[in-house]
Amino acid sequence: MTYFMRSRAILIAGPTASGKSAVALALAERLEGRGGAVIVNADSQQLYRDLRILTARPSAADEARVPHRLYGARDAAERCSVAAWCDLAQRAIAEAEAAGRVPIVVGGTGLYFRALTEGLSAIPAIPDAIRAAARARLDAIGPVALHRELAARDPVTAERLEPGDRQRIVRALEVIEATGRPLSSWQASSERSQGLAAQLAVVLVLARAALHARIAARFAAMIDNGAIDEVRALLARGLDPTLPAMKAVGVEALQAYLAGKLDRVAAIAAGQAATRQYAKRQMTWFRHQMQGWRAVGAQQTERIVHEIFSFIC
Repeated sequence: MTYFMRSRAILIAGPTASGKSAVALALAERLEGRGGAVIVNADSQQLYRDLRILTARPSAADEARVPHRLYGARDAAERCSVAAWCDLAQRAIAEAEAAGRVPIVVGGTGLYFRALTEGLSAIPAIPDAIRAAARARLDAIGPVALHRELAARDPVTAERLEPGDRQRIVRALEVIEATGRPLSSWQASSERSQGLAAQLAVVLVLARAALHARIAARFAAMIDNGAIDEVRALLARGLDPTLPAMKAVGVEALQAYLAGKLDRVAAIAAGQAATRQYAKRQMTWFRHQMQGWRAVGAQQTERIVHEIFSFIC
């Protein structure tokens, strides 16, 4: 059974470059005369502090205009699970409401929103020794062979994972080792953590051509604003390449540029292409997993803010 916590929260999802942050900020400022708002990050890339420019985190000036939570909250050397983010988000939402403010949860990570609204299956914490052993096994035999092992032990989970999905394959095997039960069994269980019943949940949608144009312009602007230096500094830390921050969209293209494998123009094109592919995956998730959410056209920020503000007031 899932228990639900009623909330005044507003949830705003959408693909990268759809203008979510601008909508959230404009709405938060509109709510200042009604107790104010707090913007809570629901983007797995913006959670890490090392890549403010490349992950399109709100600027320091924007963060100073209204309270922001969970932006740059983790170092790139850390891993933050969906469950850990959900716990942080629930605390931020509760603190905002205790202060009389409306929580506005905004981001593009569909798994975060699903965990927040539907709750999580009650999987026990995975011991560090089991985590380390699973990652050592991945390094030893590679993700394809590890996927075959998973297929033998949890065929239901393996069926829905690509052989190259390193992080989720390892996670599924960790759960088996730690609990003796397949991940699919835990996910099918009715035992779930508390979910959030928000007052409004919207997905911003944009025509593909318009979204691609925004992606191209934004990535080029990131390069002009220092994204290459950000990636250079991140790589200089010598971190585990499987860490979430190391796999942020655009890192691979700029790493190739810094290694002399791509020139500047080719690196920008590769980063733009990777961002388009990421946006496509996000939109596929939103269509199939967030069907109860209201779709709102993302072309005009002012109109969207007015529509949301009118609804909640």
